Amino acid sequence: MSVASMSNALLREEVDLSSHVHARGRDYVLYQGDSTALMGGFEDATFDMVFADPPYFLSNGGTTCQSGKRVKVDKGGWDASKGVENDHEFTAKWLEQCRRVLKPSGTIWVSGTQHVIFNVGFAMQKLGFKILNMVTWFKPNASPNLACRTFTHSTELLIWAAPVSKGKLLHTFNYKQMKADNGGKQMRDVWTMTTPKPSEKVHGRHPTQKPRALLERIVDACTEDDALVLDPFCGSGTTGVAAKVKGRRFVGIDMDPQYLELTKRRIEAE
Repeated sequence: MSVASMSNALLREEVDLSSHVHARGRDYVLYQGDSTALMGGFEDATFDMVFADPPYFLSNGGTTCQSGKRVKVDKGGWDASKGVENDHEFTAKWLEQCRRVLKPSGTIWVSGTQHVIFNVGFAMQKLGFKILNMVTWFKPNASPNLACRTFTHSTELLIWAAPVSKGKLLHTFNYKQMKADNGGKQMRDVWTMTTPKPSEKVHGRHPTQKPRALLERIVDACTEDDALVLDPFCGSGTTGVAAKVKGRRFVGIDMDPQYLELTKRRIEAE
């Protein structure tokens, strides 16, 4: 059954999401709105995998290097920190909904930098997740450090976690495929991948876009054919693209209709 035909069956009666549907296709549905509120409309134990690229809370007056020039870090109001306590409360709330809608056999991936990832890990453990791995994504083409007061940031961190069900872990891990993809050797938890290629931005740009290769590996690692994948912070839709090309179904949520249109264009192009 496609996502488009089954989407209404996934909804809890007390939350009507029909007015929030931005776009739908044979194997995907995109919702516009606040992810924490909208996830409350899905039935328990619905999704096989969640990938979340939440706000990193970096847009607070700092600067970075872009095309060799110093520019302000201003991704949008959604990326501004509201203080440690408020940021943690926000993180705990959306993770709680992810925990509820994730199947016992499912897993969640959350990306971040040091600005948010420890907050995420603490909230996960309090919610009954077991952290399986901390994957380090190394970017060989990362931007230089113009301030020269710290080591150059060239990594992002991804927490891979599973819900503990009755004291057991039931998650899917396609170990043999990962080993085969790594030339017959066990795949380690440091992945070297460049930032998104220009060809991945022909339909539009997003300030926190992830490379397609990263999401394809994640989808391959822990889902089977026809799995249902959720991204509560859809952004440019890379998770949806990876789900599409790998034969999975996809549900994406974002507050910005322009980014949902970008996601739609990218998925339909596949």
